[in-house]
Amino acid sequence: MLKTKKMSRPRQTLYTSFLIVFVGMAKKGEEFKCVDEILEKNIKEGNISLILDSYEDIFSDFDPRPYTEKALSDDFINECMKAARDKKGRFELRLMVPHNLRNLKEELKVRKRLKEHFNKHYEEKKKEMDAMKKQGMLWFAMGMILMIISSFFYDREGFIYHLLLVIFEPAGWFSFWEGLDKVFIYSKEHEPELKFNKKMAECHIYFFSY
Repeated sequence: MLKTKKMSRPRQTLYTSFLIVFVGMAKKGEEFKCVDEILEKNIKEGNISLILDSYEDIFSDFDPRPYTEKALSDDFINECMKAARDKKGRFELRLMVPHNLRNLKEELKVRKRLKEHFNKHYEEKKKEMDAMKKQGMLWFAMGMILMIISSFFYDREGFIYHLLLVIFEPAGWFSFWEGLDKVFIYSKEHEPELKFNKKMAECHIYFFSY
């Protein structure tokens, strides 16, 4: 009859510890593999995925207010801006948080704050650009009027007419080009920011564990 040799207590404890560490490493490897699979899937689907150490990564370190009022971190906004640059249409913003730090109540506050931030900045930038275009059109119209007035002084003789021509003609050209600059150049320079805030305001925000 075969007898099984009983393992000594120290050796058994060592074996158990090794088994726990091995299983923990295996689970950790599965978590990282899961994160990589999610990231790869999101890239294929055209979504934005950002890995966070905690919810605090979204907000400014210098703002002590609660999540519902807290200012967003510049680093977080810059990362979103880089990721959303080539995105077309609606997409999902997927924020990955450690599973032991997940808090559904806090996530509702964070999601609401993100929407409020991007909606507010979109509306502000849109109003600013619309006002600048109107101002540009006024400058353009004023320039045209000044140039038309200056054209009446070309064939006139006398010091006064020459003086008025010298004043009105440059002023007309300046107003004309200043108006075009405000309508086209300014709008083109600030359009990426407007589009970014619109994209982020319309995107769906989800939280995932890793």
